[in-house]
This record gives sequence, structure tokens and C-alpha cells, in this order.
Amino acid sequence: MKKKFFVFLILVGLGTVLLRNENTQTQKERGENEMKKITLKIGNREFTAHLENNETVTEWMNLLPLTIEMEDYSGFEKVGSLTMNLSRNDHQTTTKPGDIVLYNGNQIVIFYGSNSWSYTKIGAIDDMSGWKETLGNGNVIVTFSAKEDNQ
Repeated sequence: MKKKFFVFLILVGLGTVLLRNENTQTQKERGENEMKKITLKIGNREFTAHLENNETVTEWMNLLPLTIEMEDYSGFEKVGSLTMNLSRNDHQTTTKPGDIVLYNGNQIVIFYGSNSWSYTKIGAIDDMSGWKETLGNGNVIVTFSAKEDNQ
């Protein structure tokens, strides 16, 4: 009887440890799969963007909040310089409106048109309503900040 009870206790303890380990692993996986988001403030408008899961984004998030004056380039993108270089993992890409990329390691580019070039993707705007109109013609000042729920 004592032997059966002892085996029962061992099995219960082992089951508890296994369940706790599985639960911790599930929480960790959930955290890794949660999409990071940022807010772009342009004038009186705010846009939310989801971010890629890469080293560039990790470095980028450490710089936020960040305000950048962005110049219009060729009628399809706004380009702003960083004061430092970020890690790059450039790939030949055809961008689309709303894409946010790193160019040349030290320039952030936001697209309201399309272009094919070698970039490191940072993210993309979630809701494009009013995006092109907000960017307008000429230079804009954009404030990038982490969303509160990233914490």
C-alpha cells in the first residue's frame, strides 16, 4: 500500500512539473509570436504599423520614440536619416504603399507608392485610410513611438 502511494506521489509530482514546463513554454512561444507595433504620428494623424521580427527592428525599437524629418523622393516615398547605422539584412524587394524599410543602414523610408530595390523590411502600416493624403507633397515630420501594448 505504501509503495503504491509513493509511486502515485511521484507520478503526480512528475505530471505537475511537466505541465508547468509546457505552460511556461507556451507563454514564451506566445510572447515571441506577438506582433510588435508602433505608432507613426504625422501632423494630427496617427497610424499603427506592425513590425517584422528581425534584428533591425529590435535595434529600431530601442531608439523610440524618435522624430524624423522626412523628405519626399520621386513622388512615391519619404526618406529620413538616422544618426546611426542599424543592422541590415537587405533583400531585393518590391515595396507597396505603407511599407516601412531601412535603406543603406541609416535611412528610414516610408512608402506611399511602389519601388523595387534592396531594403531591410521594418514593417507596414495596418490601415491605409488617409495615408497618401496625410503624407502629401513635400517634407513631413514623423514621430515613431512604441505602442503601449508592446510592453
